[in-house]
Amino acid sequence: MLEAIWIAFAFTLGFFVRRLGLPNLIGYLAAGFAISAASPYLSLPDENGKILDHIAHLGVLLLLFTVGLKLRLRNLVRPEVIGGGLLHFTVSCLLLAPGLYWLLDLEPYTAAMLAIALAFSSTVLAAKALDSKRELRAFHGRVAIGILIVQDLIALVVMAIASGDTPSAWAVLILLIPLLRPLIYRLLDQSGHDELLVLLGLLLALVVGGQGFESVGLSSELGALAFGALLANHPRATELSNSLWSIKELFLVGFFLQIGMEGLPDKGMIIFALVMTLLLPLKGILFFLFLLVFKLRSRSAFLTGLSLTNYSEFGLIVASVALPEWLIPLALTLALSFVVSAPLNHIAHPLYERLGDRLRRLERDSWHPDEVPVSLGDAEVIIMGMGRTGSAAYDRLQAQGYRLLALDSDPGKVDKHLKAGRHILFADAEDQAFWAGLDMSGIRSVVLSMSDPEAKIISAKKLRANGFSGYIVSHSLYEDEANRIDEAGADRTYLTMNEAGTSLAEHVSHYMQEGQPGASSPVRRPL
Repeated sequence: MLEAIWIAFAFTLGFFVRRLGLPNLIGYLAAGFAISAASPYLSLPDENGKILDHIAHLGVLLLLFTVGLKLRLRNLVRPEVIGGGLLHFTVSCLLLAPGLYWLLDLEPYTAAMLAIALAFSSTVLAAKALDSKRELRAFHGRVAIGILIVQDLIALVVMAIASGDTPSAWAVLILLIPLLRPLIYRLLDQSGHDELLVLLGLLLALVVGGQGFESVGLSSELGALAFGALLANHPRATELSNSLWSIKELFLVGFFLQIGMEGLPDKGMIIFALVMTLLLPLKGILFFLFLLVFKLRSRSAFLTGLSLTNYSEFGLIVASVALPEWLIPLALTLALSFVVSAPLNHIAHPLYERLGDRLRRLERDSWHPDEVPVSLGDAEVIIMGMGRTGSAAYDRLQAQGYRLLALDSDPGKVDKHLKAGRHILFADAEDQAFWAGLDMSGIRSVVLSMSDPEAKIISAKKLRANGFSGYIVSHSLYEDEANRIDEAGADRTYLTMNEAGTSLAEHVSHYMQEGQPGASSPVRRPL
């Protein structure tokens, strides 16, 4: 059975590299190479390549659709995103193309397309690394994702030019797509939260967007991205993206398997991949320097640049259209870049701690507006993290007359709470500059309600290290995490589910005694 071979190889090697702390897709590429090496003994059917090509194409379309769902113009139309992304792309191509032309004796077109493919950074790796650290909404996370989307748009333009397809006269109909937004919004609102939501995503990404654009002579990849972008501002865009996550990841396994099964790398390909890996630090250094130009502080520029210091699966997608003969060496280069980048991103914050003093000397005199130092004003209680738990704590303490200040690293949440009349500021608790010189003399209590346990641990340590002697309270889902937060300096860390159970029991007890359900707490207070 054909699928059994793919699944067995992909799982075995994917599981092995995961145990080594490396991204799974390195294992999938290795699985493709292993299947290619074992193919004489496996008796694979002739249709093997066609089936896998189709699965790989579906994976690419779903990837672009989910990228489109994150395509918010307000996060893109920023100098550091557009300027940093375009400047890095241009300089990288100008540096790489001549070098590849002379050293490898390539045709000018081949050298240029190869340089373009190597100029991109990995959306998959960067997004996963940032998400695992709960930093997608932090300032440096938003800048990194914005630059990646700019690169993805450039990739689509390059693919459209390289394919050489001529659109039909019907292609002008794509200008009417925005008129479909009310209908699609209505469908999304009424699709529920189960398999209908998944099917709607597949319909828009693969059928209406992918096949629809292809039928009028346009790129199916562009269609998938366009329909994802059409839904980007819908409140359920994130839910739709999450519902498609597993399917997208599964189909992308086919994409990486397909590349590996193109054939085994020879000596020249291995040398090329090693040389490109040695040049990888240059990519990160360029990002760091260009972002400093746009007034980012060294920490934000460093963390953003480090998350983008890798080569991209989009480079492989571009190569599949323009340079199919270069797929194998580029795939090997991608895998090696992930081997280097993944561990570095895991220790990004400790690494900056060691290099910060030297890197801060390179900062410009003025700072980016999103990174202005925080003043705590006359607040006596600080709430760090304004999700459901932080918001409930804020409202309860406000009702009791305390002077409050909320802090959050997600600008979207900050805007929402400001509109609701809450006193909130943008701040990242994991930022060293936030804690430097922070006057806590008027603060009596701090509530740590961030979603990331590491952020709570860092905050508790920094508060105590800065001499704060007031009351620090936190919450956690797990007892081992709660113990670590307490050890870091919190006075008490509540177990969220235990507190929810206790609260429910109090309601029942009050009803049994008074016969008035909910009278003691008429406001729903989510944990």
